[in-house]
Amino acid sequence: MPGGHTKNLFLKDAKGQLFLIVAEAHTTVDLKSLHKTLNCKRLSFGNADLLLATLGIAPGSVTALAVLNDRANQVTVVIDKALMHFDIINCHPLVNSATSAIARDDLLRFLCATGHDPLIVDLTTSSTSLTGG
Repeated sequence: MPGGHTKNLFLKDAKGQLFLIVAEAHTTVDLKSLHKTLNCKRLSFGNADLLLATLGIAPGSVTALAVLNDRANQVTVVIDKALMHFDIINCHPLVNSATSAIARDDLLRFLCATGHDPLIVDLTTSSTSLTGG
C-alpha cells in the first residue's frame, strides 16, 4: 500500500502516565531517551490488561485509531514527525489482520476530535511540538 506505514507502542512512565507512540515503520524509537523528550519518567511497555482497559484493544493491534476508546483521555498521543511527510498514513483498524489508509490531515483531525491533540516528535533529533486541531 502506498503511504507511510506505522509501528505503534503503548507505553507508560514510572508515574503511570500513558503514551501511544505512532512511529513511521522504519524509525528507531529509543526508549532509553524518549522520556527526556516527553518530559516524563522512564518509560516501559504497558501491559495487556492496561491496554485493553484504556484503548480497548489486544496486544499486536495497537493503532492510532484506538484512541476512540480512550474516553477518559488518559493517553497522550505522540506522532513521529517522519509520518508527517506522507499524505496517506496506513494503520490497523483496531485489529492487526487488516490495514486502513487515512489521509494525514484526516488522522490529525480524528485525533483532535477525540480529545487527543497529538505531540509531533522528531524521534531522530528529540524535538517536540504540539499540534492543535
